[in-house]
Amino acid sequence: MASAARTLQFNLVAPENLLDPVPLYRELRKHDPVHWSDTVQAWFITRYDDVFNCFRDPRLSANRLKFFEMVAQGLGGPEVVKDFIKMISDQLSQRDGREHIQMRRQAAAGFSPQALDAWRPSVRRITEQLVADVKAQGRMNTVETLSSQLPPLVIAEVLGIPKEDRERFLAWARPLADFSAPTAGMDLLDLGRRANAATRELYEYLGGIIEARRRAPGEDLLSQMIHYQEAGQMTPEQLVSNAGLILIAGYTTTADQINNGLHDLLTHPDQLQKLQEDRTLVRSAVEEMIRYTSAVPVTHRVAAETFQLRGKTIRKGDVVFLGLAAANRDPDAFPDPDRFDITRDANHQKHMSFGFGPHHCLGSGLARRELEIAFEVLLERLPGLRLDETQLPQIKCHSLMFRGFESLHVRW
Repeated sequence: MASAARTLQFNLVAPENLLDPVPLYRELRKHDPVHWSDTVQAWFITRYDDVFNCFRDPRLSANRLKFFEMVAQGLGGPEVVKDFIKMISDQLSQRDGREHIQMRRQAAAGFSPQALDAWRPSVRRITEQLVADVKAQGRMNTVETLSSQLPPLVIAEVLGIPKEDRERFLAWARPLADFSAPTAGMDLLDLGRRANAATRELYEYLGGIIEARRRAPGEDLLSQMIHYQEAGQMTPEQLVSNAGLILIAGYTTTADQINNGLHDLLTHPDQLQKLQEDRTLVRSAVEEMIRYTSAVPVTHRVAAETFQLRGKTIRKGDVVFLGLAAANRDPDAFPDPDRFDITRDANHQKHMSFGFGPHHCLGSGLARRELEIAFEVLLERLPGLRLDETQLPQIKCHSLMFRGFESLHVRW
């Protein structure tokens, strides 16, 4: 009976663990920090130091195409999602070593602190307009009204893509994100077909935008990427695929993080009051929001060779989940880690939510600025902001890969 209880307790995708994974993280860090999960057929790493070192370990590859190819085989063969697999195979997030560095360099100039700061007025203008549109109503569902709108609008400006196309991007982004981290019980075959169709449409659209930008370049990130592509650092196919990566990745994760951070802030009134009284705390508050409830609780790698970690044998080809959210609650890295504290010293206690090393999230600087400005505007424009007690939040926690809200109703 004790053995059965422990097996159930360590089921990573049990509903109670997806709803509130913190107790599971605590048990795994203490008793089995390099844990093999029969349920998901993968390793799960939970201690901060181990996650940190795994990000730097060349024996763990970012090339996860075999993972998606295995999924495709289970759907009846690679033809079902061939366009999806082709697109991600050309993305820098799937490359290692020198090839990854060369592809990343092509986009990195547009994500420098100076370049991103130049976009702050645009981010503020977009955020203020979204809030102004609902202010008179006295309430909103932030998932529909704010978080699903702000990131694609911002990325559209950064890439120089027409704003009127944002609804199309949302329609493409959702099946791609869902297929990358499917919810338990979803029809994977249907989801795979929709993701593949979205890939084709997105690829065709971006191809047209890129050709137009070649003829008339601007100051946007896409024009910079085209410049480097023409210098021979990227193929045309890689350019389209990586533009799609920036768009899709920047939408889903930032949208979820806005809601996670807002919920944590509104459910900790002492911290909300601190931020209301001292707006200079917004930067440290955002770092604490990202640490405390990460929109991306885990990321994964594939073992490129067999090696040992804490006495466990990780074999070549094994999938290894790096527990970002688990590392963020490690008491050896963060004093009193289960306390939400917007004054925490983020300069000396680095969370793992954006990864580390060569694959540190390229869009992290843009996401931070969006979050900082979103909370500045919400507190400035909506005094009395609080959770709507008549409509309970609905948490989105159906998979290991993403965490956010299906709905989050607030009023003021």
